[in-house]
Amino acid sequence: MQSEEDLFTHQDTLANLHENLPLTEKLRFLHQTIRQDFPFIDRLAIALFDEKTEMLKTYTHSTEGSENPVSTYEAPLSAAPSLLTIIEHRRPRLVQDLNIFSHGTHEHTKRVAATGYKSSYTMPLYQNSVFMGFLFFNSLQEHPFTPQTLRQIDIYGHLIALMVISELTAIRTLLAAVRAARSMTHYRDLETGSHIDRTAHYARLIARELASRYGITDEQIEHIFLFSPMHDVGKIGIPDNILRKPSKLDAAEFDIMKTHPVKGREIIDAVLDDFGLSAFGHTDILRNIAEYHHEAVDGSGYPNGLKGEEIPIEARISAVADVFDALTSRRSYKAPWSNEEAFAVLRQMSNSKLDWDCVEALLNNADKVLEIQQRFRDNNLI
Repeated sequence: MQSEEDLFTHQDTLANLHENLPLTEKLRFLHQTIRQDFPFIDRLAIALFDEKTEMLKTYTHSTEGSENPVSTYEAPLSAAPSLLTIIEHRRPRLVQDLNIFSHGTHEHTKRVAATGYKSSYTMPLYQNSVFMGFLFFNSLQEHPFTPQTLRQIDIYGHLIALMVISELTAIRTLLAAVRAARSMTHYRDLETGSHIDRTAHYARLIARELASRYGITDEQIEHIFLFSPMHDVGKIGIPDNILRKPSKLDAAEFDIMKTHPVKGREIIDAVLDDFGLSAFGHTDILRNIAEYHHEAVDGSGYPNGLKGEEIPIEARISAVADVFDALTSRRSYKAPWSNEEAFAVLRQMSNSKLDWDCVEALLNNADKVLEIQQRFRDNNLI
């Protein structure tokens, strides 16, 4: 007869997925679980599709260190014809011998081949029939996938897809709630939708450039990209007579304006709590951007007078992205500056107000900056 103790002898194999862990850690846990049945699967990786730019970008993977061949990387989906066929067929692609792509010129293909992977199974990811990206199962063996193993791997693939969708949906819910808070308080700033897009892409450009030096993962890069435009959300708590004052603020007014980073943090904490997202991974990136984007590397910033590396890297990145776009954008009180003029000002501000590494990362990618500006031009400038 079964005793009461016997009722709880089995441990849920996937119980760790209930924990508050970043998606990358969950993917690594799942990889280890999958390898117990399919030891030939040596790597899982996810690439996301950016519909606005039609770019495919690395997001997360299950390998650590130098084992991962493709990270902090993006490319036009149109430049990967072998992946485009997956979308056209709306079916996964099985490649039992990657040597068939040995003459491929795509950077992703070259990197995977250089690491020694011999076969792959690629699943397209969809949410409500909308294409989101790809999930890759890579192996160092040739011809390891059988019809029986594929049926089981498909189950894991859809589980991973649900995890990704859940994370992205949580982010969208959070961002929508923050934007709604701005709208409901009738906060209307001078920032256009194009400004938001440009700032986000500048931030991602800087983060990707600094990834290896600062240990920034693809997952963190994506969150910096998504959260950077929310840096000024605290301004919804600033009175209109100060926020929209056409002339220079006096000392008392500026003291009130300087409270917006703390107000932003408070608003974000309230939204996270109300929507049950407090335990969501990487929310500290959003909090840090909102609270610390006006800190200066020489300690002269606000609200806490942090110095140098005391300021979270995501806040330093967001500050450079925002200052650069403010300088190069048209405002009612000024004409847009040229990129060269703005770059010169960033150099002057580096190591005092702005972080030099972040400034240099932007300056070293002047061609990509121009691409972003051309793609996300303000409507009144077209």
